[in-house]
Amino acid sequence: MYSGRLALASFLVSVFVGAQGAKTSFRPRNCTLQCIRQGTPGCEYCRISKEDVQSTLGFTSAGLFGGCVPWPCQSFLGQQQPEICQHYVHAPQNVTIKFVDDPNSKYDTVVVSWSPSQYGVAFLRGFQVTLQALGGTQISCQLFLIQNNLSLSTAHVHRVYYSDSFSHLSLGTQYAVTVMALPVPELWDKFYHSKLFFTRTCPEKNRLEHCKKDWYPRHVEVHQDSQDIVVTFNLAPENLGISRYFSACFGGGSRSYEIIHPDFSVNSTHHTYRLLNLHTGTNYTCEIAADIVDAVRKTFFVQVQYNSKEYSALHKEAPSLALILSVGVLLTASLAAVFVILCQKRLRKKKAKTEIRPDSIEEYYDKHLEEQQCVVLTNSTRPPELLICYSSNDGPAHVRAVLKLATFLQKHMATQVHLDLWDALNIMEEGDLGWYCRKIKESDFVMVICSRGLNQKQQSQRKEEDNPAENTSLAIIAIIGEEICRAKALGQDLSKYMTAIFEYSKQSDIPPMLNLASNYILPEDFPLLFSHLHAVALQKPGAYMRVENISENEYLKVPAGVALHLAIQEAKILITG
Repeated sequence: MYSGRLALASFLVSVFVGAQGAKTSFRPRNCTLQCIRQGTPGCEYCRISKEDVQSTLGFTSAGLFGGCVPWPCQSFLGQQQPEICQHYVHAPQNVTIKFVDDPNSKYDTVVVSWSPSQYGVAFLRGFQVTLQALGGTQISCQLFLIQNNLSLSTAHVHRVYYSDSFSHLSLGTQYAVTVMALPVPELWDKFYHSKLFFTRTCPEKNRLEHCKKDWYPRHVEVHQDSQDIVVTFNLAPENLGISRYFSACFGGGSRSYEIIHPDFSVNSTHHTYRLLNLHTGTNYTCEIAADIVDAVRKTFFVQVQYNSKEYSALHKEAPSLALILSVGVLLTASLAAVFVILCQKRLRKKKAKTEIRPDSIEEYYDKHLEEQQCVVLTNSTRPPELLICYSSNDGPAHVRAVLKLATFLQKHMATQVHLDLWDALNIMEEGDLGWYCRKIKESDFVMVICSRGLNQKQQSQRKEEDNPAENTSLAIIAIIGEEICRAKALGQDLSKYMTAIFEYSKQSDIPPMLNLASNYILPEDFPLLFSHLHAVALQKPGAYMRVENISENEYLKVPAGVALHLAIQEAKILITG
């Protein structure tokens, strides 16, 4: 009887111990640092505020990076028992991010959770959680401590600890969260766990109909009425305050642009308009969007079909047209055959009369090079590195032209181009100014794309002080101008720096501080730019070297050149009107 009770008691104890080690969620409580030290019940897992640290220890952490520097364990727990802080605790594991409801539609809120590591869990005293936007300087941190007389074991590694809410986070932004175990070891290695995440975008959090910058027409219907294309699209919700739209179509080497003013008294949900003066049989790519800055565009494709009368007329004219083409081909072939026969007879006569030595032929071509000699670019071991700087104040059309220019230079001018749009991850890690300063130092050449918006922004900057974060391009221009002046004062080579403008900009758009640099008008000066980048002379006595695919007329023969031309023309229409 006694042995049966003893076995039952042992079983209950094992069940109790197992339950204590089972996976359990722990959320921070409001308690003081004094409560943690004394081991008062209810202080098993507590949040510690800066005010509590200041009142208890007599010093403040507000001046050191917002209090997010890992404080030594002795400051919190080691004054009474120094041996507590002499052990190593491994980094937490299973760090996860959970989004929580936030009544403010402009921001997001998250909660971080994690589990302790089994290595050094018996000496674990707490956690510190930090959150920082990549590329930013503001840091948020939270400190959590475990009861002083509580000792954890490997049976508790399945516990899940939660942080307090991190609120007021910008939407669509990348953040880095770091969870470190306390005490911080003397050897700073593997004591923290970091994780990157993006906050939700406005449509993900609030739905598309509540996001003005992200809204676009989802439903677009197209049909043909005679020679016109009729387009019907859904209007934005009234709460977004969008009252004007625009439509643009590209095709057949032409572009059309139209501003749309819907009549909301007729229909408040949909609007219908007509695309006029489109050429029959031509494929068009069209876009429609709200007429606001950086609006998301809806793309659709149209083609004007032949009507029945035109179709029958074409079929009636087809036999006569085919007959004319056949006769023309036969005549051309006959003339070409006669011309070839005459040329061969003439060459035989000249060859019989004269014997030309190979060395004389080589000497002749050395002295009399063809006027249109062609050079094909080949991949060298190290192409020159070019950093492109620009201003986005002229709108997305100007930025798109810069992007197409960078693509063309890298593909057809044997140049390694560095552009901020292509290196977003490193920019978020280093910051805009840090990335540009490093690239200016590492690149062989630096080219500034000057525009009306860049010059106007620089002139307005002299009159009023703006937020430095909003004037990154001006800061970069100032740095480049200072480097040019320093090189000029020291008598150094200025060929590293150059300026360029598109055909819709003027020479007056170049900032005065950059006047010492070489200037090019693109795409007209592509050959001169190639000569600058590769140190190649395009002309010499008796010869002119033509580089393939970069002359003023030939760059339109490649897809990248056509894309650049269309981008420049679009920006010209939007900027100059």
